[in-house]
Amino acid sequence: MIGNLDLYRIFNVVSKNSSFSQAAQELYMTQSAVSQAIMRLEKELDQQLFYRTSKGAVLTNEGKMLYEHIHSAIGMIQVGEEKLSALKTLETGHLRIGVGDTISRYYLLPYLEEFHEKYPGVKLTILNGTTTEIVRYLRSGQVDVGICNLPIEDEQIHVTQTLKVHDTFIAGEAFRDLSERTLSIEELLTQPLIFLENKSNARRYVENYFTQKGYQLAPDFELGSSDLVLDFARINLGVACVIREFSQYHLDKKVVFEIRLEEPIPSRAIGICYLKNVSLSPAVKIFVESIEAEKNVKG
Repeated sequence: MIGNLDLYRIFNVVSKNSSFSQAAQELYMTQSAVSQAIMRLEKELDQQLFYRTSKGAVLTNEGKMLYEHIHSAIGMIQVGEEKLSALKTLETGHLRIGVGDTISRYYLLPYLEEFHEKYPGVKLTILNGTTTEIVRYLRSGQVDVGICNLPIEDEQIHVTQTLKVHDTFIAGEAFRDLSERTLSIEELLTQPLIFLENKSNARRYVENYFTQKGYQLAPDFELGSSDLVLDFARINLGVACVIREFSQYHLDKKVVFEIRLEEPIPSRAIGICYLKNVSLSPAVKIFVESIEAEKNVKG
């Protein structure tokens, strides 16, 4: 195989134009340089590729056979370059995100909407899961990036905190009087409690806090989604543990009421995470940067 692909490129242009002079103009070369390149190629292949005539350059039979292959090969190279360029400019690509229902609905959606509007050619795949499941998806290569409840303790995963959130308690109209004062943890635990299932990071964070304070958590209801937790509170089935930032609409509408503790649960964070030792594709990199650029880590 000839090492200098430029010779094939010049051969392709001369063949297409049937002219050394026109090829020289297209390639921004002198006619002499084009002619010398073709002679070099003929010498290295030990084949005559053109008949030089007064009407131009005419391919020999050997030249015609070579042109069929070279024209196709250069076309494939151009397609490859165009695809690389498309990836770089995000005309195409694939972005795979692992995220839970609540974070997806109340935090991620605006970022997805903005990204899709800017880069409609990038395919989006959303894989739902808990933080533990999302970490597993990352490690197995099923997703490129995860949006999770923190903390995550894994040396192979890069984590950036992007939003601080506050776990709090809410209830419906039947428990409204509780919202008019602060409660001790002991008094809170006498109420019917509504929590997420204990496989969620959010549930474990609150449960660990209570344990550190010397209290054992025993919810009356353990549900699979934050929306259900809120709905159960709304119809007066008990006092529900929710993220204040994601329940603010219902609090503002006075559909539910916040019940504050004498010792508020410390804030925690939501963050974006991805494997440290894997290079991010252009689509993934731009998406990550769009979130990190607007991160809000207020206390």
